[in-house]
Amino acid sequence: SSPHLCLPPGASKWDVREKVWDYLESSGLADFPRPVHHRIPNFKGSHQACCSIKELDIFSRAHEIKVDPDKPLEGVRLAALQARKTLLVPTPRLRTGLFNKIVPPPGATKEILRTCATSQGIKEYSVPVGLDGKARVDLVVVGSVAVSEKGWRIGKGEGYADMEYAMMVSMGAVQEDTPVITVVHDCQVLDIAEELLDGHDLTVDYILTPKRTIKTNCKRPKPRGIMWHKASY
Repeated sequence: SSPHLCLPPGASKWDVREKVWDYLESSGLADFPRPVHHRIPNFKGSHQACCSIKELDIFSRAHEIKVDPDKPLEGVRLAALQARKTLLVPTPRLRTGLFNKIVPPPGATKEILRTCATSQGIKEYSVPVGLDGKARVDLVVVGSVAVSEKGWRIGKGEGYADMEYAMMVSMGAVQEDTPVITVVHDCQVLDIAEELLDGHDLTVDYILTPKRTIKTNCKRPKPRGIMWHKASY
């Protein structure tokens, strides 16, 4: 785990988030949009980390990939578009349905694909996919604030990744064994105490960093469906 970041015993999820955000900013690793606080933080080297997804069999075999709209995952969205996979991106804050499918124009140039992978492109080149849509997602890529080598994940604290996953379970879009990948800087890989995890927390199977690919072999079951008592209106 990260040599730079020591978590005090009994650190809460918010302690972990603050530590990571502060460290990324103070060490010069933070990247646009800044400050990284209260976001899934972008970091220097995110593109390199994203590119290593192309080495994974589960990526090669996947037809339909769900990738979060966060900036540090832009390289994964681009890789999916370049490989001509179906790319689903959740609607920011789940305001207008669940997913948008990114549909590049026919004969799109590299430049246009690059635009399609950005937040602007997600707005311009997408069509909504309803909850009744026949989405069959083969691979899920989520952003994280911190993650452990065991696959425990801490997001930015709003529960969207957990909720989106639960909605996908409910609509039959993901199975028990659908792999979940996250992309982080090496300093975001920390030992996270298991007692910080809740039943609805999403775990990850692979962690991509600028330096390595970690297979977590996480055995903890993923969320089984929507926990309505956790849902805001």
